[in-house]
Amino acid sequence: METDGRAAVHAEGIVKRYGPTVALDGARLTVRPGEAHALVGRNGAGKSTLVSVLTGMERPDAGRVTFGDEPAPGWGDTTAWQRKVACVYQKSMTVPELTVAENLYLNRFHGERTIRWRALRERARELLAEYGVEVDPAARIRDLGVEQRQFVEIARALSFGARLIILDEPTARLDAGGIDRLFGKLRSLRAQGVAFLFISHHLQEVYELCDTVTVFRDARHVLTAPVAGLAEDDLVAAMTGERAGAARPVRTAARTAGEPLLRTEGLAADGHFAPLDLTVRAGEVVGLAGATASGNTAIGETLVGLRAPDGGRIAVRGRPVRTGSVPHALDAGIGYVPEDRHREGLILGRSVAENATLAVADQLGPMGTVLPSRTRAFARRMIAALDIKTTGPGQPVSGLSGGNQQKVVIARALAREPAVLVAIRPTNGVDVKSKDALLGVVREVADGGSGAVIVSDELDDLRICDRVLAVFHGRVTAEFTGGWRDHELVAAMEGMGSESSPGTQDTAGTEGTAP
Repeated sequence: METDGRAAVHAEGIVKRYGPTVALDGARLTVRPGEAHALVGRNGAGKSTLVSVLTGMERPDAGRVTFGDEPAPGWGDTTAWQRKVACVYQKSMTVPELTVAENLYLNRFHGERTIRWRALRERARELLAEYGVEVDPAARIRDLGVEQRQFVEIARALSFGARLIILDEPTARLDAGGIDRLFGKLRSLRAQGVAFLFISHHLQEVYELCDTVTVFRDARHVLTAPVAGLAEDDLVAAMTGERAGAARPVRTAARTAGEPLLRTEGLAADGHFAPLDLTVRAGEVVGLAGATASGNTAIGETLVGLRAPDGGRIAVRGRPVRTGSVPHALDAGIGYVPEDRHREGLILGRSVAENATLAVADQLGPMGTVLPSRTRAFARRMIAALDIKTTGPGQPVSGLSGGNQQKVVIARALAREPAVLVAIRPTNGVDVKSKDALLGVVREVADGGSGAVIVSDELDDLRICDRVLAVFHGRVTAEFTGGWRDHELVAAMEGMGSESSPGTQDTAGTEGTAP
């Protein structure tokens, strides 16, 4: 294979499989010294897997990675990889209880019998000054803002000798001023020859910061082009595989929605989403579409009581709901399907029956007791209603497929017959057939007279919705009714302006808007 000795990193023919799943299929990428190179693509495109390969966290099944004119370090040689590349993740990898100086030199005292703390802080001060980072070396990481923590992580990476920094959604938790300062710092470091691989769902930032963009789709490389002169429509089309104006089958509202079931007024969470007025009606499925850090997940968590808002109200069937309380949300008639079924949705060591009836244990026997016969009978009804593939109510839920595990989570949410079901990325980690079945259940809930909210960035999740609200930087920026196109919705989710179409409407001043 021919390599490029001028490249900060060059990857060619990268293949990575996880069982039957192909995460990367012949992927390639070249980033040059001093370049800001964007890597974009929808969820599941292969971006995270490539980052794992480029940082030595995963060994590819095929292909080759080189840094400059040298092959990548050997598998498991962490120190050698640190001298080549580092990744600053959306979630800080620093140790909050330690100081800046201690974090900068963590695990770098091999062979030293004592640590001279004053000298350590002075070395840290010099290192930070070298890269123009104005942070007190004696400050604890926990007392720093997100922006300063990122600067500390970048400085630590550069101190090892790395001249390629991967930034994974670095602006997700920054305000406008913090983004400007981060970009200013990156530009000054680029002048010193540092290269950046910038991963972001915010395409407007790609145009603001980057020289080159690479697009992955379905585990494959589909485009590398200079940002200058690349039309926004062409970039979004590369990500979705659909040209602007190309129609895809989506649900169109077949009937008028009924009475309001869920209503929010001025609901807001500082740093997550702006004041939101939202109404969900009987028979309606409303989508909150946005990337992971867009604020849509925070909205969903606030609706179900997992997150306390800083202002605003929630009402179900006209009755106020105490915010920030899961029990009160449940009692009010809000059901919840979490994204991570293993961490939040299931007790894997328990049976299907026990998991399905967790929310209604008080109804399964007199005076707080739980009668096994009632538990089994209730579970059998849910198994039949949701077509859960199991040997019976007593089977451990850990023995079910991912899709059937998720059906058990939905069964638990539906056990209390909620007025509104809130599902956060309900098809995460399940196969295509299971996705259809799960989304069919959500649609049936609404068709039966309840309401539903789907929080997701997966277009297939959103196709069953009657209305879709695009959320970007904590604000609803557009509302889509029947007939929306993939290209339009993705553009709105990624913060790109798009012209109105028959399926799109400007939400300024309308219900569902975060003003």
